[in-house]
Amino acid sequence: MDPFATLGLPPRFDLDPAEIERRYRDLQRAFHPDRSAGKPPAERRLAAAKAVEINEARRVLADDVARARALLALRGAPGEDPPASPELLMEAMERREALAAARARNDLAAARALGAEVRAELDRGRARLASLFAASGGEEAIGAELTRMRYQLRLLDEVDALEDRALEDRALEDQALEDQALEAPARRGPEPSR
Repeated sequence: MDPFATLGLPPRFDLDPAEIERRYRDLQRAFHPDRSAGKPPAERRLAAAKAVEINEARRVLADDVARARALLALRGAPGEDPPASPELLMEAMERREALAAARARNDLAAARALGAEVRAELDRGRARLASLFAASGGEEAIGAELTRMRYQLRLLDEVDALEDRALEDRALEDQALEDQALEAPARRGPEPSR
């Protein structure tokens, strides 16, 4: 399946996410299985299969790594990313250590700063991938960029999980303080009359 053709989009890396969603919604409306409810079984199966194909195309094109792999597949390039370079592995290890230190110190600001740094690098990597794909060729450089992107995305998942835990902890602490404030008057007893 060619996800670009399925959604009627050009085979480019730098697709507009809003355009992907618009094409997806338009096609889902046209091919949704509910629209063929009263039709013969063969037409219903065809509509269901098309809806699955549209969903899969959207999933692929909405994900940077999957979209890049789909473009490489259209070029006939191998589907495997190259192994990470020693420099990338060292960088990934240092960042994971920095995140672990932020987690141990419960330093949400440090984790967020690391996340912002990685997000900025991801944006630059997306721009490099768009240039590499537009120039044709460069599969080795594309593969290296995809490997870097995978490491960065995993680290961002960990940063997001740390932020989520910190927000949950803060909400629990706030609830505990609120509960204590509500219980305090009950423990003191009624206020004396004047």
